[in-house]
Amino acid sequence: MKHDVRLAARGGRVIGAVVLAALTASAIAQSAPPPQSPAPQGGQAGSGQTVQDQSLPDNTGLDIPTNLQIFGKLDPNVRKPTAIVNDTVITGTDVDQRVALVAMANEAKLSAEDRERLKLQVLRQLIDETLQIQEAKTADITITPAELTQSYDAVSKRFNRTPVAMRTYLRESGSSERSLKRQIEGELAWQRYLRRRVEPFVNVGDEEVKSIIDRLQAAKGTDEFNLKEIYLAATPANSQQVYTNAKQILQEIQKGAQPFEYYARQFSEASTRAVGGDLGWIRAATLPGPLSEAATTMQVGQVAGPIEVAGGYSILYLTDKRQVLTADPRDAKLSLKQLTLRFPPNTNQAQASARAQAFAKATQELRGCGTVEKVAAGIGADVVDNDTVRIRDLPPQLQEVMLKLQVGESSPPFGSAEQGVRALVLCGRDEAAGGSLPNSEQIQGQLEQQRVNLRAQQKLRDLRRDAVVEYR
Repeated sequence: MKHDVRLAARGGRVIGAVVLAALTASAIAQSAPPPQSPAPQGGQAGSGQTVQDQSLPDNTGLDIPTNLQIFGKLDPNVRKPTAIVNDTVITGTDVDQRVALVAMANEAKLSAEDRERLKLQVLRQLIDETLQIQEAKTADITITPAELTQSYDAVSKRFNRTPVAMRTYLRESGSSERSLKRQIEGELAWQRYLRRRVEPFVNVGDEEVKSIIDRLQAAKGTDEFNLKEIYLAATPANSQQVYTNAKQILQEIQKGAQPFEYYARQFSEASTRAVGGDLGWIRAATLPGPLSEAATTMQVGQVAGPIEVAGGYSILYLTDKRQVLTADPRDAKLSLKQLTLRFPPNTNQAQASARAQAFAKATQELRGCGTVEKVAAGIGADVVDNDTVRIRDLPPQLQEVMLKLQVGESSPPFGSAEQGVRALVLCGRDEAAGGSLPNSEQIQGQLEQQRVNLRAQQKLRDLRRDAVVEYR
């Protein structure tokens, strides 16, 4: 249930899985050139107010002189990526191997400049990880070698490798088994600490649950959006830099070279970066005002931004849209047969068109799914069955086609000269059931997890404030 609860979309770590996050926009902002003009303060590019005469509003709560002077020099690029955190040493090798692990997990090729930026970001992550492990030990929580090995083997399996092959793969990538196990240890230790010291003190009342159920029932039939987000934190001091970075990211997304999820994993500073920025299904009323306004005006497949929000800027991607607790025809499950006619190598466009026309004629002569194999054999096509395809999981162009097909009919041919031509034959349709209301236990679980995540963020913030960190 993601209707009324936005799960820890700002900061914090994702709990339960090994998080292999990539570059973040903050690292880029820190080394970006100084702004040439005041930062825009509106919700869209190029709009809003500016601050005149290089003055800034006093909204920091700090006593900062108006005409301040910097005594001494500070070059952030001089800092070496090593630190001592409450007597625990983080070495340059630790940082380098974690950078390599991040690049490997995201299949990213880093330039020398990006690698240096990432080192500073990884150092901050390693400091947080160290603080979490140290705090867990104060609660007598220690992850045993056997537990680390078990989790390491599970990660290796997700990479389709044996533990031995994974070890070799890590070394070839510039990382190590030790670096991966260290990250696993941090995740497991923090999970258990939260279960022991935080979760028992989180309570959700029956009235809260009932209130959410009532709101959902009242919202039945209203629009709900499936959104993905890239969130970039900003302060008055670096707002222009972050805004410029957001525009550059948006331009790269619009080129289509990589999916939105790729950029979310690299640049987003929200905890949802680990899942490609996915916010899940959410109603406009539960979003901050600027994001709500953008979502209601977007078309499915559209990307919008940079949108100014509290604490920074967001880039939104609308992947789907539906109505709350209302059956959607695109949730129907289809039983399909796919015919595929592959073209010989070096087939030109004219030859492909001729073959596609012959293929189309053959599929139009189908008389139900029972004749598919016979027709396919006559034209040399392959047949694949699938009985669990949802309409909304198909490309948008095919969704509209399949909504209009009757059982036994074939879609028009589609494909390319390189990959051949295909057609989908509809053999059956299980209509979508009416939208169901989440039960009380589901809602309570979501609320409890939200509060655990919030307290986890607060605890980590306290640990950072109290830590003794010496940079080398």
